[in-house]
Amino acid sequence: METTPEQLAARVARGPLAPAYLVAGAEALRVLEAADAVRAAARAEGIAEREVFAFEGDPRAWDWDPLVATFRAPSLFASRRLVEVRMPGGKPGTEGAKVLSEFCADPAPDVCLLVTCGDWSRSHGGKWSEAIAAIGAVAVAWPIKPHELPDWIDRRLRARGVQADAGAVARLAERVEGNLLAAAQEIEKLALLAGDARPGDGPLDAARMDALVADSARYDVFRLVDATLNGQPAQVSRMLRGLRAEGEAVPALLGMLAMELQRGAVLARTKARGGNLNAEFKAQRVWDAKQAMWLRALARHPASRWEGFVAGLGAVDRIAKGRWRPGSEPDDAWLQLERLLLAVASAPAGTLLADPRLAAG
Repeated sequence: METTPEQLAARVARGPLAPAYLVAGAEALRVLEAADAVRAAARAEGIAEREVFAFEGDPRAWDWDPLVATFRAPSLFASRRLVEVRMPGGKPGTEGAKVLSEFCADPAPDVCLLVTCGDWSRSHGGKWSEAIAAIGAVAVAWPIKPHELPDWIDRRLRARGVQADAGAVARLAERVEGNLLAAAQEIEKLALLAGDARPGDGPLDAARMDALVADSARYDVFRLVDATLNGQPAQVSRMLRGLRAEGEAVPALLGMLAMELQRGAVLARTKARGGNLNAEFKAQRVWDAKQAMWLRALARHPASRWEGFVAGLGAVDRIAKGRWRPGSEPDDAWLQLERLLLAVASAPAGTLLADPRLAAG
């Protein structure tokens, strides 16, 4: 059966353990906690022996013989063993799929198998994962969508004994921006602080949440690019403030931004002349998951404007390096970078255009 990591954790806590489990997905925290729940259940059932097999790189080069030998060999120190197979790439290859399927067809009575994977999609599964599901459970940690994050936070707060109103939950979701590890850390801190609350304080509201938590959002250039191309000007401004507060330097951001704006200019020219945009996506190494974001960005601006964005970023670079034209007033590179990225993120009618001097500089 397929379930969620949280449901799997609750299920194994009730016991008894099934012969095999698969926990997979890109949400590392949810995968880790579900796998930890299986390990804790194994200890509760008296399983003290644990063996770990880690497989990385090209599956065709993996040696599965030691795992097969472990399945066949009796336990030396205990009546039962927990055998873990870790595959960050999520695909065992032909031989690995055969080994795992054969184990599930006739599981060793003294072995509980736990397979964990990092990458996961519908294409990763196969007969081997279906075989695990048939004798145990498959828990997939699909990415938490933005609209699902407040509910995830609320359930985790309540599980830690913290009462928070909808405004406080929304504020915490806004601060962590999809970073589940940061959210979990803040919730653990809130659980400790909740012990100091007075009986009449009631649930946490947004103001008290602001006073208690740190801004733990991951402000990095990759997320900044995504917010810019997705047309999220408020996010762009907030991320830039975070990067500046963290002591980041403007020149350190410009390499990635220049690459993306130049890519936008190429795609916009292709679109303007009626070229094959799908082919250009492949040429520019824009993968399927990012194409919808790029289509939205290209719909906001014509090719000429993308060329202006590239020129504007070059001027921001000169300002940041102190090479602006002599005689002009001093410029704030952060301010000009924000104006430029807001122009990219905004619809044409409401565009905040960067300083006109940038395009001419």
